[in-house]
Amino acid sequence: MLNREIKTILEKSKNWGWVLEPDAKRIFSMSGFQTPMYAVVKKPQEAIAAAHAIGYPVVVKIVSPDIIHKSDVRGVVVGIKDDDRLVAALEKFRKLPGFVGMLIDEMAGGLELIMGAKNDEQFGPMILLGFGGVGVEIYKDISLRMAPLKKPHVEDMMRELKAYPLLTGYRGAKPVNIAAVQKTLIRFSTLMMDMKDYFESVDLNPVMCGEKVCTVVDARIMLKNTR
Repeated sequence: MLNREIKTILEKSKNWGWVLEPDAKRIFSMSGFQTPMYAVVKKPQEAIAAAHAIGYPVVVKIVSPDIIHKSDVRGVVVGIKDDDRLVAALEKFRKLPGFVGMLIDEMAGGLELIMGAKNDEQFGPMILLGFGGVGVEIYKDISLRMAPLKKPHVEDMMRELKAYPLLTGYRGAKPVNIAAVQKTLIRFSTLMMDMKDYFESVDLNPVMCGEKVCTVVDARIMLKNTR
């Protein structure tokens, strides 16, 4: 069940048709998902204070209802390690259309996965699992199932991935916490069922999965056109 704050975020976001990333992270955090430490700032001193509280290095992103694809406008800077670069990124972002703030994110490590959902008119939420990052559209190593998911469904989805050995520790690499992947995808499926009256598509890319946890690093929620 969606709580009042989640419903308020979704209703507010209908004004521009999608959920801004800080609000999307808030939805997932309230729903029991692991998210990075983050803050939204508008002024240099706010940015410096937030980055010091989170701890360098950090990732920064433009927050604007006019910019869905942040990378298209160079609205993401990874690996910022000092105050000067942080403030320079903020000044650049402030010149972009619709600027309402800069998101400062804790850096998260692990294997990049993608979890997504498409709200099919006939079948309802369809859940996607795959290997994420910039190569997701090239390799298209994904598996699909209809929500709601249970553990056997998730186990099958994972084994369908061509790169499944990467999860279990390929060539001496540390294995991913398989139980954490399963728990995260099942929880995602449940949330998508709860949100089915609101969303058109959802992309979590990447979800960084390591030895202990899976962390939702980036989240985009596109809403149904209700106008």
